[in-house]
Amino acid sequence: MNKSLILIATGLVASFFINIAEASAVSQTKGTFVDKFRQLDEVLPTPNVYRSAAGEPGESYWQQQADYTIKVRLDEEKRRIDAQETIQYHNNSPYTLKYIWIQLDQNIFRSDSIAERTATFNSKPDVNLGGVDKPARITLNQLRRQQFMADNELGFSINKVADGRGRGLEFVVVGTNMRVDLPSPLKPGQKTELAIDFGFNIVEEDAVGARSGYEHFPDDAREGGNDIFLLAQWYPRVAAFTDYEAWTNKEFLGSGEFTQEFGNFSVEIDVPADHIVASTGVLTNERAVLTPTQRERLEDAKDADKPVFIVTPEEALENEKAGSDKRKVWKFEAQNVRDFAWASSRKFIWDAQGYEQGGDVQPLVMAMSFYPKEGGELWEKYSTASVIHTMEVYSRFSFDYPYPTSQSVNGPVGGMEYPMITFNGPRTILQDDGSRTYSLSEKRFLIGVVIHEIGHIYFPMVVNSDERQWTWMDEGLNSFLDGVAGREWDPTIPWGVEPRSIVDYMKSTNQVPIMTQSDSVLNLGPNAYTKPAAALNILREVILGRELFDYAFKEYAQRWAFKRPTPADFFRTMEEASGVDLDWFWRGWFYSTDHVDISLDKVYQLQLDTENPDIDWERRRQEEANKPVSLFVQRNEAEGRKTWVEKNPDIRDFHDENDRFTVTNKQRNAYQSFLDKLEPWERRVFDRAIAEDKNYYVLDFNNVGGLVMPILLQVTYADGSKEDMYIPAEIWRRNAKSVSKLIVTDKEVREFAVDPNWETADVDIENNYYPRRIMKSRIEAFKWQRSTDHVSRDIMQDAKTKLKSEEEKSDEKSEDQE
Repeated sequence: MNKSLILIATGLVASFFINIAEASAVSQTKGTFVDKFRQLDEVLPTPNVYRSAAGEPGESYWQQQADYTIKVRLDEEKRRIDAQETIQYHNNSPYTLKYIWIQLDQNIFRSDSIAERTATFNSKPDVNLGGVDKPARITLNQLRRQQFMADNELGFSINKVADGRGRGLEFVVVGTNMRVDLPSPLKPGQKTELAIDFGFNIVEEDAVGARSGYEHFPDDAREGGNDIFLLAQWYPRVAAFTDYEAWTNKEFLGSGEFTQEFGNFSVEIDVPADHIVASTGVLTNERAVLTPTQRERLEDAKDADKPVFIVTPEEALENEKAGSDKRKVWKFEAQNVRDFAWASSRKFIWDAQGYEQGGDVQPLVMAMSFYPKEGGELWEKYSTASVIHTMEVYSRFSFDYPYPTSQSVNGPVGGMEYPMITFNGPRTILQDDGSRTYSLSEKRFLIGVVIHEIGHIYFPMVVNSDERQWTWMDEGLNSFLDGVAGREWDPTIPWGVEPRSIVDYMKSTNQVPIMTQSDSVLNLGPNAYTKPAAALNILREVILGRELFDYAFKEYAQRWAFKRPTPADFFRTMEEASGVDLDWFWRGWFYSTDHVDISLDKVYQLQLDTENPDIDWERRRQEEANKPVSLFVQRNEAEGRKTWVEKNPDIRDFHDENDRFTVTNKQRNAYQSFLDKLEPWERRVFDRAIAEDKNYYVLDFNNVGGLVMPILLQVTYADGSKEDMYIPAEIWRRNAKSVSKLIVTDKEVREFAVDPNWETADVDIENNYYPRRIMKSRIEAFKWQRSTDHVSRDIMQDAKTKLKSEEEKSDEKSEDQE
């Protein structure tokens, strides 16, 4: 319905008035104003000489360094390692240190650890409590874990802690940390040495569920089977000492991973002679551990256009049949890394391909994959290729890959990252005919997890964020980038970073802000991975645009490469480098649990009055004529009933001949007076507006979800054409709950739609359309069946059932597989 919009031009003011009698007035509630655009600096740490207001390292930025020399021996039969390490610790801080904190991550598996003692029964999704008639349930996997933990002595054995001269030092183990008291304070600029002898029994990853461990293959041809060993968080590691927290010695509870100091590693790994070892760093004794053929193949792989087998599938299959009582020591060197991990097995197939990235940092990177026969064709086709693809994409958004190797290793860990090496889980399926196949989901899983974990070598293995505190700083940023790399691999795969991927979580009540400390997050996947990734996707594609976002993100990555950023550094860099105030965005997406739900509640179609009564009053007469006639009048006319005036025409007077829309000369004179009083420029403006006779629409928006966002408005005109309009988020700056927007168009509008392409994670798309749409869905017929419980089951009939023989059960299993 058209509403009258009157333009009154007097002096320097032109005002628009809506017919208030028919339009909804804006309600105001005293004292409820919330400033969604309040500056975030009052929440963020105050800039200082270590971290600037621009989000970059300050003029006095510092970080510690820890160098390691380690000799480790793998006891395959006992599934145990024993090792000796020397740590050279450099105090680059301006503070004097009386002690050094060491991380003992393996202690998380001790029965007296905080993680074990605070594990809750109903926290697992596969455990349900029931009543008397419906018993509680516990999975066999949980029973297996309990039994393994009870049967094995787990956690670090610390056999010696000494200084560089071999003199014993006092130490105290506190859960997953150890405080080593120094014989004399370590002053700024000084360094000290610690010597630690240690060992531990390796956990069975499939039984316990961990970030590392061993996997047993009992069906291998070798008597007793074989194992794959993935070793991570395996050595006592110096805790980070930072300018923002001092010692980062919070207990390891499982979810919050770690932050480390950068340093140099020299590691000797003593394993059975028939094992192949994959490791952080560069192999320095190839001649001692590789055959001439393997060394030749490795050289050929450097300039190959596809992966080259260093150990072929046939060789690996043959290798896993025997075993050896001899041993080899693999030596690796790694420079400027924040951690060290390795893997060992006689089962490994090994392929490699050189990645020529150019530049001065690391022109050639060896992309490599290590996997057993169970990985099969799936790994042969996609693992190393995914490694190279990841480096190509991530380097475009950050910096050249800085290390000489980039590796993907198959084992029991589903996905985990360390400098230069990642652990990834997907495999093929062994069929009855001996062939191996893989599902589409396993293919997608492998490509996705390799991209994600190799991406972690950039974030946080180089951009060294602290996941113990802020999970999203590496998982969220990395999920955003793996979504970019994944969609550049195959956009038809659901990578889970699109805005629509997060709407169900954002409208749920079981959530906490992204900025919540890692171990307190309720739903780690959506909170730490998907939501921040979707937020950054929106920031790039909707709010900043690719040019501004990509420049700012790359600036952040390069500023903080090999350094330790905090959330404030990221927020400030993105704003400073893009030139856009984003405090409202960080506050809403990262510090609140608000969600996006912008409703288009009403649309008023308005027509500009000409002020000429002969035109405007005729319009009003037509508007009145278009209103529905009352049912009473319609039925009287249908019955042929005549009004009193119709039956007695002699009583008609002036008012019967002239309606309330009749124009008088008094009105015409007033119109001429109005025109005469206009300034020349006002007359030009007014005449042009009348001549153009545009369409005026007032749109009432309601922020149902509370999270302020730009309004992406699509206008569909009566002629079928469409136009996209971008209304910045700042429209909500004075009222974050409801706003009205005037849209002026040349053509008449048929429909308005908010975010029609699902770009902002709006949780309710049905209130985005005006006029409203009919909501389409599906309905499915079903047959009701009586439930069977311990009372209703027919025991008399069930008791007649014959017990199946082993042969019958085997035949039935074969039929099910067919």
